[in-house]
Amino acid sequence: MHEPGHPVTDPGDDRHPAATDRTETRRATDADAAAIADVWLASVSATYAWPSVHNDDDVRAWIREVVVPNMETWVAVDADRQLTGFMALDGDELDQLYLRPGETGRGLGSRFVQLAKARRPDGLNLYTFQVNLGARRFYERHGFVIVDLNDGTRNEERQPDVHYSWLPAPARD
Repeated sequence: MHEPGHPVTDPGDDRHPAATDRTETRRATDADAAAIADVWLASVSATYAWPSVHNDDDVRAWIREVVVPNMETWVAVDADRQLTGFMALDGDELDQLYLRPGETGRGLGSRFVQLAKARRPDGLNLYTFQVNLGARRFYERHGFVIVDLNDGTRNEERQPDVHYSWLPAPARD
């Protein structure tokens, strides 16, 4: 199964970092797969008007059988032990970054991007949909630049997307 989407929500900013003070960020385990799927499904549903190209069961199986075991997947868990977001790295791609609706604007997305940059210090790529202006502003604030725009032929949703890249600043002597 091809990934059902791209990082989709405005993952937040640093205006309210105190909200993440009690949030733990850790590697995902197999036991997190159902909660990760819940976040993915809720985020996509809250963000896009078009219908999903995969049913909920297919998404849950994809998270459980592909994302968690085969990608470097990280989760954010709040003080109540609720999973509030996740990120998955696949090679040099920030393949997934989703937050539960209502969790944006608290610095959690920024925490995930900082972690991704630390884990991939040579650079990152990602895709998001062109209509997701919040996500686009977020990634651009974090130093990602547009590589190209596409008409939707490269994704299952057939929605125009944008390819972003981040490269570290050159080292100074």
